[in-house]
Amino acid sequence: MCDTCGCNVTPAADTHSVEVLKGLLDANDHAALHNREHFERHNVLAINLMSSPGAGKTSLLEATIEALGEKLRFAVVEGDLETENDAERIRKKGVPAIQISTGSACHLDAHMVHHALHDLELDDVDVLFIENVGNLVCPASFDLGQNANVALLSTPEGDDKPAKYPVMFRAADLVLVTKSDLLEVLGDFDPDAAEAGLRQIANPAPLYKLSARTGEGMDGWLDWIRREAGSRQ
Repeated sequence: MCDTCGCNVTPAADTHSVEVLKGLLDANDHAALHNREHFERHNVLAINLMSSPGAGKTSLLEATIEALGEKLRFAVVEGDLETENDAERIRKKGVPAIQISTGSACHLDAHMVHHALHDLELDDVDVLFIENVGNLVCPASFDLGQNANVALLSTPEGDDKPAKYPVMFRAADLVLVTKSDLLEVLGDFDPDAAEAGLRQIANPAPLYKLSARTGEGMDGWLDWIRREAGSRQ
């Protein structure tokens, strides 16, 4: 478990541990407010992408850049424990990407994002994607100053994840069922069941099915980005 976010604090934790966690979150929220002010000042739409590892966040970004790169200016902050693999993939698309290597931390926090912003020219950015560390637990607890949370749920994972990880999916402003081209192959993922789980945790967020590989269902996602980006201008 991560020693930097309190995910190792159990219900039986002592008062001191709980107070330390509260202090961490308070400090994070202060930094998140600072980030939000930066985004507002520069009219940047900041989107926090959250999912388990391998759900297709980077592939989705590559397809999104290819589809909208001539109309919107993108930048990406990449979060991983190690390597710059994902950032290098984004850079090959001609988009600036700042890699954050978190070491043992299982999420990005607002301070990490703030430091990454120093390496970006926000006046040249319309949409900033923050690709969080692959994890269905901790990222949802840390405000980064983003305008929207997008949660990805890939078809190989199973349709019960909204019910199993309610904190993550309750925080989502949009849910994307990725790798939809595998639905017929796998046969055991029911998109209706996934949406029912989302509604059972009282989240009315839209849910779209798509495949970044084939392009199937991408229009809804791309239209959502256009609308959200347009509202910032």
